[in-house]
Amino acid sequence: MRDTLSFYLNGELKEVRGASPTKTLLRYLREDEKLCGTKEGCAEGDCGTCTVTVSTLTRDGTVKREAINACIRFLPSLEGTAITTVEGLADDSSAPHHVQSEMMEQNGSQCGFCTPGFIMSLHTAYRNRAALSLSSANDALAGNLCRCTGYGPILKAAENVGIAAKAADQSEEDRIELEQLRSLDHKDLVQLDSGDARAFLPVNSDQLADIYVEHPYATLVAGATDVGLWVTKMHRGLSTIIFLNRVHDLTQIERKDRELIIGSGVTYSDAIDVLAKEYPDLGELMRRIGALQVRNAGTIGGNIANGSPIGDMPPALIALGANLVLRQADQRRTIPLEDFFLDYGKQDRKPGEFVEAVCVPLTTTADALRCYKISKRFDQDISALCGCFNIRVKNDLVEAAVIAFGGMAGTPKRARSVEAALVGKKWDRASVELAMQEFAKDYTPMTDMRASAGYRLRAAQNLLLKYFIEMQTSLAETRLVGHGNTFL
Repeated sequence: MRDTLSFYLNGELKEVRGASPTKTLLRYLREDEKLCGTKEGCAEGDCGTCTVTVSTLTRDGTVKREAINACIRFLPSLEGTAITTVEGLADDSSAPHHVQSEMMEQNGSQCGFCTPGFIMSLHTAYRNRAALSLSSANDALAGNLCRCTGYGPILKAAENVGIAAKAADQSEEDRIELEQLRSLDHKDLVQLDSGDARAFLPVNSDQLADIYVEHPYATLVAGATDVGLWVTKMHRGLSTIIFLNRVHDLTQIERKDRELIIGSGVTYSDAIDVLAKEYPDLGELMRRIGALQVRNAGTIGGNIANGSPIGDMPPALIALGANLVLRQADQRRTIPLEDFFLDYGKQDRKPGEFVEAVCVPLTTTADALRCYKISKRFDQDISALCGCFNIRVKNDLVEAAVIAFGGMAGTPKRARSVEAALVGKKWDRASVELAMQEFAKDYTPMTDMRASAGYRLRAAQNLLLKYFIEMQTSLAETRLVGHGNTFL
């Protein structure tokens, strides 16, 4: 067992003892290391001014580089990684990194507050040799907000960075980075104690299961995209935390026959291409879950386990008939995902039991699943409601229907009355309009800052009609972007 955190920071080995388990990487950088280029703008993972590059060694021995939000990432989750901040890009201000030069050449900075975050998002893309077309640059930078420039100069800089990344020889940087990460690769349990707080960093799911049974009321933390706000916004204290970042056997996606088995530690970024290949509309929905920094950290299992009624993944997975594998010690049970959500803030999970995997049947045709996220802005916004439809029609009759919504009740929930009104009926507009009235039996939505109850109910009804229309006509008639555009 170890009691020390080890990671590289701008190429220098750091060994940290006694740090609070809920100390954010941002606080560590600014307060302990005096690296103040990384800024705090929102402290909730929205604005990107705190963006840094984090490199990790994957299970297959390759390096994964990701842009993450330092403001909500707890320091212990960086064990065994290599962190790069804006200060680590160039040794000499007279010889800036190519990304920095492009931002200057294109006049991509005015007040400069947000600039380090933009540079680090572009640096991550540069190190990954990413081609940055206008569309891909928009995705890469959607989590970085600027109040001054209007983004045009920044997007031009991004395009030039993408061209330079393809031509640059980064082999020496790759070699050094790989050696550093290999030197940190160990299989020891890390336990940290700081005052009344304690953290465990297990290395596999068996170790996790044993620790969680011993500490059943500990908080499990993967990407901290939700838990991070408990600390930065709600100022909650967490006495015992189990970090999941080193539990690599939970980060696998396996295909067995006609089923995808997705480990609970798989991030959105790691899952999006796999799921989009099977279901393009689901891939498009995932592209709008947070921004890239959030998708790099947030996990499929975490989104399910926290039981949020406005999480976007559960409605889609329910519509696909997904099952959940729950584990307590060496015992496992499998339940339909829709049965996991009992009530607001309450899930069917025993003390010491955790989400191990999500099993997604691949029995739905690609075009049968349609996902609709309704929010006030396109990128990086929480849904007012999210509706997912999976309706099977044969010989003009509805054979089966699964319709699930988030944001319409205290949990992600199926529209069973609507489904019943459709099954066995002719698949035409008249039947659809009759079924639309059944939404009022399934849901009693609330009014809040995102939408009124009346708006939510009317929008849900209209989404069923939209689904029907999309099944009859070209998507170009109903969508400006998305399905049939990005992933097909």
